[in-house]
Amino acid sequence: MYETVLQVPVIGMEWEQFALLVITAMAGGAFGAALGALPAFIFTGFVVFLGEGLAILQREVMDLPAIGQGELAAGVTGVIGFGAVTGPHIAFAGGVAASAYAGKKYPEMEPEGWDYHFGKNILYAFGTKPDILAVGAVFGVVGVVINQLSAAVLVVGGTGVTDSIALTVVASAFIARIVFGYPIVGRSAGGSLLDMSPFEREEPRVATDGGEVPEEHAGRLATEPWLPHQYKWSGVTAIGLVGGILGGYIWIQTGSIFMGYAISAMSLLFLNLGVEKIPVTHHITLVGAVGAVVVAPVAGSVVALLAAGVFGAVSGLLGEVTQRIFYAHSGTHVDPPAMAIALAMLVVGILAILGVLPNAGYL
Repeated sequence: MYETVLQVPVIGMEWEQFALLVITAMAGGAFGAALGALPAFIFTGFVVFLGEGLAILQREVMDLPAIGQGELAAGVTGVIGFGAVTGPHIAFAGGVAASAYAGKKYPEMEPEGWDYHFGKNILYAFGTKPDILAVGAVFGVVGVVINQLSAAVLVVGGTGVTDSIALTVVASAFIARIVFGYPIVGRSAGGSLLDMSPFEREEPRVATDGGEVPEEHAGRLATEPWLPHQYKWSGVTAIGLVGGILGGYIWIQTGSIFMGYAISAMSLLFLNLGVEKIPVTHHITLVGAVGAVVVAPVAGSVVALLAAGVFGAVSGLLGEVTQRIFYAHSGTHVDPPAMAIALAMLVVGILAILGVLPNAGYL
């Protein structure tokens, strides 16, 4: 009875542990705002790479004395990489919310040559500006609460229904749009929400009432695809097949579902540094690895590798469809890879629960 009183309802975590997590999440969200959302996520990649490398070392080479099998790796990957320090639902989401806030509060901070709404600039490091760090801190707490609740509730028979971290990243971004006064979807400048042709024609944003465009939208393009170099269906499908196969192969050879994800996340360092046309692939390599995991038990490694390519292509296309609907027409970042992962893993989770798939990957 005493232990029950000390636990947080629904989440099933002791209050002291929950308080520790929340306080750290405040710092993690502020950290994401200080560095910028994308740089914070790149750190996620490096930390997860370290954790998965340790896991492979422990599995393949030796058991470290006085440390249980997998405990050290789980601590690095789960507690730090996907936890309150660099977890995407905390640090990245805090940075996204900070950009959304700054897009309304400080449009003058927009760097020269930025053609989109400043609220979408997830490369921008906000440094030590207290109010922006506070926004990041608040959304760090939002992230940890949503993730803990969804991880506790969205479970059927011991299997998660979807990726709770990806779901939290998406939910947090939509909350930021509501809180800071942005449209949830926005108005398409083309024939439909999926139409990217206004971007291809470099059409500027115009006021819907025919008047002057507000200062915060001055110079902004009418349609803003998530990645100007990665939005055409053929290219997205091609990189999806490639990334999916690589993610699947890494799992087949190492047993790590998240190593491909980590490599993809680390590769974004070059995108952040201004190298053009670096593809974004962490949703592709992760779901590709899951494709190999769910197919290998029934079809062998070669078919599993081909399935990984298909899963990767589907995830890439899900990211493109969701960016065209939810990213391109409003003024803040809603993460297409997180939407793709959440949707893909929702399908995997449901099919595993129904017994159609032999397992649910990492869920």
